[in-house]
Amino acid sequence: MAKRWLLPVLLAVSLALSFAIPHFGLLDKYVQLVLMYVGINIILAASLNLINGYMGEFSVGHAGFMAVGAYIASILTVNVFPAGTGVWMFPLAVIAGGLGAALVGLVVAIPSFKTRGDYLAIVTLAFNMIVKSVFENIDAIGGPRGFLGMEKLTTLPWIFFWTALSVWIIRNLVYSNFGRGVLSIREDEIASDLMSVNTRQIKLIAFVISSFFAGVAGALFAHLLQFINPRVFDIIKSTDVLIMVYLGGIGSIAGSILGATIYTVLLEVLRPLGVWRMVFMPLVLVVLMIYRPRGIMGLREFRWFVPARDLLASALWRNAKRKGVADASAAS
Repeated sequence: MAKRWLLPVLLAVSLALSFAIPHFGLLDKYVQLVLMYVGINIILAASLNLINGYMGEFSVGHAGFMAVGAYIASILTVNVFPAGTGVWMFPLAVIAGGLGAALVGLVVAIPSFKTRGDYLAIVTLAFNMIVKSVFENIDAIGGPRGFLGMEKLTTLPWIFFWTALSVWIIRNLVYSNFGRGVLSIREDEIASDLMSVNTRQIKLIAFVISSFFAGVAGALFAHLLQFINPRVFDIIKSTDVLIMVYLGGIGSIAGSILGATIYTVLLEVLRPLGVWRMVFMPLVLVVLMIYRPRGIMGLREFRWFVPARDLLASALWRNAKRKGVADASAAS
């Protein structure tokens, strides 16, 4: 059985480090910035994996929901909340950004899931382009020039908190009865309908949750960069998130963490290559898709991420399968 104490210990150590690193200057400011980008990308990858990996659909507009969260949170902290209260009101701004993205996600999901197949990819691609165009044409929020004036409210402890919370919620969701319904849609949606699974409702809820965390990531990103521009949230940003998901592995929270970490760190390591680094990373993904189509951790999980009851059920199933093979061999 997995060592159940390992995950709480890792969380406690990570939490302590998230406070100690900026307070005592244990790491260079640049390294701290990369760590915060890693956390934001983990939130994006894990939330998109819920749709593309666990549910088996294909969404390509995650940057659009990220943009909605970024703009809502930024407008609140700059123009709505009283001056000097940004630090205290920041959590509310992040939640508001997530809720705004979730609401927009619901509006997108209602017509999208009336159809099946690749239509979700087409709708979310169009949505990403619409969001970018809308923000570019609203002068009150800077239009194509972008929006600025946010304080640097995103810190390492806040990044750790929201990353851990998003991973914890998505993990619990996947291993709940609702999560079983999500997985059944990936395996066979028609069979799920026949087994009385409300597939439309499950799709809507999963998409809204995914959109919420994309909005949270956008809010954190905006208050880390202190400047947002509609061009930042174009289809290239959505493609980056897709690469993280399929690099780490579909249907795997551990894969989302690995994929986001590897991709973010490699982009920084390859920065001396200039624009060629943007060519190298897609090539890595192409090679990976040829030799390992499901990604590094595709449909697999770290044992300490899996609930004890699921580990036990998996062990019983493997034992029964081995016993059946042995009995068949003896009978022959």
